[in-house]
Amino acid sequence: MVIMAKPLLGNEEKEAICKVIDSGMIANGAVVHEFEQKFADYVGVKYGIATTSGTTALEVAFRALGVGPGDKVLTTAYSFIATANSIVYTGGTPIFADIEESSFNIDPKEAEEILKENPDIRAILVVHLFGRSCDMDAYMALAKKYNVYLVEDCAQCHGSTWNGKLTGSFGDAACFSFYPTKNMATGEGGMVVTDNKEIADMCKLLINHGMEIRYYHDIIGYNYRMTNLAGAIGLCQLDRLPGMNGKRKKTAAFYDANIKNDLIITPEPVEGHAYHQYTIRAKDGLRDAFVKHLEEHKIGYGIFYPLTMPEQKCYVPYGFKTEYPVADMLKKEVVSLPIHPGLTEVELEEVVSVINSFVGES
Repeated sequence: MVIMAKPLLGNEEKEAICKVIDSGMIANGAVVHEFEQKFADYVGVKYGIATTSGTTALEVAFRALGVGPGDKVLTTAYSFIATANSIVYTGGTPIFADIEESSFNIDPKEAEEILKENPDIRAILVVHLFGRSCDMDAYMALAKKYNVYLVEDCAQCHGSTWNGKLTGSFGDAACFSFYPTKNMATGEGGMVVTDNKEIADMCKLLINHGMEIRYYHDIIGYNYRMTNLAGAIGLCQLDRLPGMNGKRKKTAAFYDANIKNDLIITPEPVEGHAYHQYTIRAKDGLRDAFVKHLEEHKIGYGIFYPLTMPEQKCYVPYGFKTEYPVADMLKKEVVSLPIHPGLTEVELEEVVSVINSFVGES
C-alpha cells in the first residue's frame, strides 16, 4: 500500500520532546516563544504568535483586525471549511468567489467584481491552495484599491513563493497550520504572522485569556496557546522544511515527467509551488472509475474537496449562493496523489505505473 500522507519525524523531534518533559515546563513557554520568532524570521516578518491550530490562528487574526458581527470578508468558495468558519466565528459573513481552473485559487477578476458590488467588504482572505501561491500582485493591488485588509490562509503553503517572496509575508496578517498532513507538523498547532505590532499584540492577548499581566484580563480572550511540546517539534520541523519541500518538488517533477495518460490532467508546473498536494484531474466524468482503479491497486489518494464551502450542510441556514461554475467542475474531477517526503522511488514508480494503466474502466 502506498499511503497518502505521513509526517516525517525522527530522533531530533524525540530528543526535543524529552528535553521539554525533563524541564517540567510542558505548557506554553520559552520553547514556543523561540519557535514563534524563528518561524517569523523564516517567513520574513517581525512577529509570530503560535496558536492551537490553523483555524484558531485565522479566527484570532480576524478578531485582531476588528472583524466582527455583520462584517463581510471576501474569500474563495473552494477550500477546507476552516477558511470560512474562521470568519463565521467572529460573527462576520463570508462572501464567496469562484476559482481559477489552472491554479485552484480564488480568481482575482471575479474578486474585483465582488468588491465593486460590495463596498462594505472589510477584508480579503486568500487561500494558497495545495501549496500554490495566489497572484499576490493582484491581491495586494486590490487590497490597496478598495482599502480592505488582506489576510493569507497559508495552511497548505509552508515555503511556497510568489515572485521569489515567501507566502505569508504579503498580507496584513497570515496564518499557518501545523497539522500532521502539512508540509511541517507539530501534531496540532498554528501560527499568525504579521509585520504589524498592534495586530501582533492583540493576537497575543486573544490567545492568552486577554492577559498581558497574569490574572489581569484586559479583554475577553481564549485559551489558544501552543504547548512547549508542540513548539519543540516545530523547531525541528522548521529545520527540516527546506529538505522536505525539496523532496516534494522532486516527486512532483517525477510525476510531471512520467504520468502519460490522456485521461489525466496533471497540475500546471509553476515556480514557487510547495506541493502540499499534487492534485490531478480525471477527465470525461471518470473520477469514480479512476479512484476505484487506485483502490484496487492499493494506491492512497485524497479528494480535496468534494463540496464547495458554501454548499456544506452546516451553511444551509445562511442561504449562501451555491453555484460556482469552475469550482463545481473541478470538485468532480480532482484527485490528490501521495507526495509526502517519505515516498520511495519504488513507490513513485508504482503510483505512475498504476495511473498510466488506467483506461477509463476498472
